[in-house]
Amino acid sequence: MTETVSEEFYGLLVPLADERLIVPRSCVAEVIAWAAPQQMDGAPPWYVGTMSWNGRALPVISFEAAMGRALPQPSGRTRIVVLHCLGSRLAAGNFGVLTQGFPQLVRLNPDVVKADPTRSFPDRSPVLCALRMVNEAPLVPDLEALEAMIAEETSV
Repeated sequence: MTETVSEEFYGLLVPLADERLIVPRSCVAEVIAWAAPQQMDGAPPWYVGTMSWNGRALPVISFEAAMGRALPQPSGRTRIVVLHCLGSRLAAGNFGVLTQGFPQLVRLNPDVVKADPTRSFPDRSPVLCALRMVNEAPLVPDLEALEAMIAEETSV
């Protein structure tokens, strides 16, 4: 009996102010409504604060600000995508990323998604790469780097 390996997976297109992120569906714990997080004194602009989620303090960040861009103002469409940590550096085991709308579930396979070699990002960027899809050009976030950034900031 031969085993068939699927080259498809489900991802979420996460809307930001001017871009979209693409993350594997399995990395997303939940999408929750916006609530103003408790801010931390002296935190960088990308660290929005913490909020209570499932009885834990959930760190919340702005991906745009982590890229050095302006922190978007929350609106009625703002949500928080709660992501599972890939490592064990954060006690909560999760962190949140602000979105500027509702994430969209997409099915991905090699026929519809390709690497976008026209874009490059600095070494310390929270972006692994950009992709080309039929009507989208999403960014692939470096979730491990984001987790490390949050861990370093909250350990101070």
